Amino acid sequence: MKKILAFAGSNSSTSINFQLLKHVANRIQGHEVKIQDLKQYDLPIYSADREKEKGMPIGATIINNIIKEHDALVIAVNEHNGNVSAYFKNIIDWLSRLDRNFLDGKKILLISTSPGKRGAASALEYTKGILPRFGGEVIESFSFPSFNDNFKDGEMLNEVLDMGIQDVLTTFSHQLEE
Repeated sequence: MKKILAFAGSNSSTSINFQLLKHVANRIQGHEVKIQDLKQYDLPIYSADREKEKGMPIGATIINNIIKEHDALVIAVNEHNGNVSAYFKNIIDWLSRLDRNFLDGKKILLISTSPGKRGAASALEYTKGILPRFGGEVIESFSFPSFNDNFKDGEMLNEVLDMGIQDVLTTFSHQLEE
């Protein structure tokens, strides 16, 4: 049994990506899954001057330690104007300054959603490309389109998307055992 950390790259209290994350994380079988809300850790906007003057914020150290305690990650990637949110990018910036290989040895499942038909696909693709730079291995990814039409009250309404999520979870779980 592997320890999996699940978190969203959104700081919105009504995040649809966090809603999807909780649903997906609760479907993972045979592993210990911890859903973490990163909003509780204060991270100022990254600045080389701020880092030089004040060092690493304690929030970055805490998040880094939590990641190190887990074997794998499930990350829900949100999108703002066709890119990852400034909040999520800021987390990556601080963690990579603390430890360039902060994802070393971590197997990762990426999911994303948006109200639109592309399901935050641009932010998902960006994240798939950047996380390996920090040692992570993206095993699977899934873009969930038209969230408001396909998800309600914690449940998936679209059977095809539900089967797609299950296929991704099955592959991810199998890869964790290798």
